[in-house]
Amino acid sequence: MEEVFNHRPVLLNEVLLSLDIKPDGVYVDATVGGAGHSLQIAKRLSSQGALFGIDQDPVAVKTAGERLKSFPNARVLQGNFSSMKALLKEQGIFKADGILLDLGVSSYQLDTPKRGFSYNYDAPLDMRMSCQGLSAFDVVNSYTLEELSRIIRDYSEERFSFKIAKEIVKRREISPIKTTLELADLIKEAIPAPARREGKNPAKRTFQAIRIEVNGELRILEDSLKDAFSLLNVGGRLSVISFHSLEDRIVKNTFGEFCQGCICPKEFPVCVCNRTPKGRLVSKKPITAQMQELEENKRSHSAKLRTIEKIKEE
Repeated sequence: MEEVFNHRPVLLNEVLLSLDIKPDGVYVDATVGGAGHSLQIAKRLSSQGALFGIDQDPVAVKTAGERLKSFPNARVLQGNFSSMKALLKEQGIFKADGILLDLGVSSYQLDTPKRGFSYNYDAPLDMRMSCQGLSAFDVVNSYTLEELSRIIRDYSEERFSFKIAKEIVKRREISPIKTTLELADLIKEAIPAPARREGKNPAKRTFQAIRIEVNGELRILEDSLKDAFSLLNVGGRLSVISFHSLEDRIVKNTFGEFCQGCICPKEFPVCVCNRTPKGRLVSKKPITAQMQELEENKRSHSAKLRTIEKIKEE
């Protein structure tokens, strides 16, 4: 059966407003997924405009290409968003009027058991968005106790990270940990009973941490934001949707750097650094989903949209 990349776009109307789409502009959806956002962007472009979708997931690239094929000015490229400058350069594109990053794992990836992202299905440990390279199986079965504990602690803020890492190492000494449910069960056993009764699935945070490690999500984010901002024309906008506090913190801090002016010590009577802001925040606080979307799309509950506009060339 052919795979179909179903993905309901989060904060769709808010994204379209944040990008302030110009019909003749150049736009980049650097995490195109199922083309939910891209399809609506493409509809707002004239024949002089252009849209480039980027995704590392081959299923997403195929699906988005099919869904955008009626728009001659839309093109889908395969690659990680960290390579957007190089990918766009190959297309003869050096500047853009708007760039979108919808971070994290897609609904399709979570809901497709064989991709190994979810603790709700029994499947081989995988979690690779690109379907190649380091897998969750490799992380779980080859990382040291210290490495596992650090990843689980730093990438999910799991307070029982050491207990979980210790249980993983203990189990794999008997035999390799091969499936998602096997991993989810041992995480549950490693967490004290009172904590297991707090509501959320006890495996959620650890699965998030391993997924982030497998795909290098946080390692590439800050540099990718800087690349994206450098690609913008003056007046262009970068919109980013994040789904957990670690991502959002990086986005917030990086945007803050773009908006920072003078960095001279306070005791200096006059500015000598001559630094001025390169960007301005479109809204000071992140945009979140409205009540109707919260009721209709559970993925929207943790979504935060931040947008910055470039006001000065670097």
